[in-house]
Amino acid sequence: MPLPVRLVLLRPRNPENLGAVARAMKNFGVSEWAVVDPRTLDFRAARRVAVHAEELLDRPRVVPSLAEAIADCAWVVGTSARRLAGKRCLSPDEVAREALARAPSGPTALVFGDERSGMTRDELARCHDLSSIPTEPAQPSLNLAQAALVYCYDLRRAERSKAPAPAAPGIALDGQLTALEDALRTALRAGGFLVDEGRGALAALFSPLQRARLTQREARLRTTALRSLLKRLERGQDRER
Repeated sequence: MPLPVRLVLLRPRNPENLGAVARAMKNFGVSEWAVVDPRTLDFRAARRVAVHAEELLDRPRVVPSLAEAIADCAWVVGTSARRLAGKRCLSPDEVAREALARAPSGPTALVFGDERSGMTRDELARCHDLSSIPTEPAQPSLNLAQAALVYCYDLRRAERSKAPAPAAPGIALDGQLTALEDALRTALRAGGFLVDEGRGALAALFSPLQRARLTQREARLRTTALRSLLKRLERGQDRER
């Protein structure tokens, strides 16, 4: 049975890494992935490494942005050793158990940065939570395919243990949370609270909603309420003119 996880690779540069990631996915039953803004499309070279996993390279989902890759996901986890205020940092096995528990609500996106610089701060902020593999300080970074293999292995191990209990369905998808964040941003600007493009204040207000595991209905209700408030503000401004 395929595991309810989508690997998302940001700007991969090395075709051999693509092949090795595909092989790791096949090893442990992960069948869904998305490649964002790839810097290589040499799938022929990738196939030399993807032993018995060539079919994954025949149908990669190539998309231009992280937002498109994760819009239908219920949980988005960025892999990085960096820390951001308000975001949990989980171990691979914790991610695996929670991903399986969240499966009734939708897939989990597990996001990996590019081989040179990893994920940007904005990309990390876009994720719901973060995760890192505990390594030795003398050599903290792993190859992209090695990191993917660790997470795929922990997912398969968690699935076989049957430890997690199913979560309640209906958790808001990332696209719905993005719509809520956009509505909050627009309403705050219209009300004069958000006066510049900085994310600090917006992130402080939105992060608790992101962590709250809102249901789809709750996310829609808040988005509708903010848009209604915005319309009322706009009507009031029109009358003043």
